[in-house]
This record gives sequence, C-alpha cells and structure tokens, in this order.
Amino acid sequence: MKKNFGLAFLLISLNAAATRTIHIFVALCDNVNQGIVKVPEKIGNGQDPKNNLYWGCGYGIKTFFTNATEWKLVKKYSNPSGDILERLLFKHKNTDTWLLADAYDGAKIKQCTIDFLQSTAGDFACAIKADSIQLQFGGSANLIGYCGHDGLMDFNLESYPTAKNIEKRDAIILACFSRSYFTPALKKAGANPLLWTSHLMCPEAYTIKNAIDGWILNETAEQIRSRATQAYSNYQKCSEKAARNLLVTGW
Repeated sequence: MKKNFGLAFLLISLNAAATRTIHIFVALCDNVNQGIVKVPEKIGNGQDPKNNLYWGCGYGIKTFFTNATEWKLVKKYSNPSGDILERLLFKHKNTDTWLLADAYDGAKIKQCTIDFLQSTAGDFACAIKADSIQLQFGGSANLIGYCGHDGLMDFNLESYPTAKNIEKRDAIILACFSRSYFTPALKKAGANPLLWTSHLMCPEAYTIKNAIDGWILNETAEQIRSRATQAYSNYQKCSEKAARNLLVTGW
C-alpha cells in the first residue's frame, strides 16, 4: 500500500512539474538507400511509413507508442516537410510530457542524422502547437532520440554541430555501434549520452519506450539502462547480460 501511495505521489509531483518534451528522429528502414542487411521488401521500403520496420510494424515507433497505455496520440501530420513523411505528437497520460516522432524518408537518412545532431547541440528549432500550448522540440527538447540505421557507417559529415548553449540535453541513439560512430559528434554538441550501443542492434521501439519510462520518473542513467536492457532481452530473446553489454550509458 505504501509503495502504491509513493508511486502515486511521484506521478502527481511529476504532473505538477514543468512541461517536458521528447523528440525522436526515425530514419525509415530502406533496403535500397541504406547499407543495411536486407529485410523483406514490404518492411524495407523507406518511402512507405505505414509498413516500415521502424515505424508502422508492430514494434515500430508509431504502432508501439500508439498502443502503449501510458501515451495518447494527439495529432498526426502527413508529409510535414520534404524529408519527413509522417509526424506524430503524443501526450503522456500521467505527466505533462510530450513526444514528437518524425519518420524520415529512408533515402534522406543523412538529413535525418544532421537534424538529430543539430538538435543535440541545441539548434534545429521545431515548434508545435497543441490546442493553446506552444511546444518546443528539436534543440529545445529535453530528450532527443534517434532510431534507425547508423548512417555514419556509410557517409561522413563535413562537420558536427557545435553546442549552442551550456544546457546538457539527454540523447538516446539506437543504431548499430552508435557509441563508436557518434562520440565525436555528441561531444561537440555538448549532449549527454543517456543510452547508446556498443555493437550491432535492432532499433525497435520497445527499447526507447522503456528508457523513456524511466526518464519520465527521473531515474538514474543506470536505472534507465536497466529498463532498456530488460526490454531488449525480452523482445530479442537474448540474455540480459548480452543486452547489458550492448546498451550502454555515458562515455
């Protein structure tokens, strides 16, 4: 009983806190335009968000968060830009936390990566109006995530965005070997690597969703990592030790 009361009190406290925002950048899985191990054609079409492995499939960002009991889909935007095929705005049901998820055309993975990195540096303005509330995402988001193929394995960027201010934005990068490939960029951006990877991985939504659950509750980085580890182990049918070796936090 005390435990339930404590959780209820925590949720009430969080609900009374300032609005927090999360922005997830998703590079749609693309057999043609990305250097990935090929997946079935239907789920590997980077121009078809509805059936895409990382968006419309059962463990894709769109489907998984839409079906999650803690989240409510507030609005859907079709083709909000030339690079983004679909945009979704979610509201957490127990706290004043908003999540914006962008599905980038798989052929535009480089631009997706650039926009993500600019956001981690505090740039890339993105304002969304929900009812009478003006929400700030992009570089003004409190947590910034990337899910998809590690494009930095295929292309180089001429430069990395430099931190625009002293704020330390939390970043989650679910892509193969993301710690190895994204370290220079995140250090220049001044971001905090809350969760990223040491090896090959499948960047489906359950991992980032579980990590976000802990982040909303203001858990420590290690607690958030443990949540993500348990989800990855469960859905990928691998040992928790293997998942923990894969999903790492900090430098």
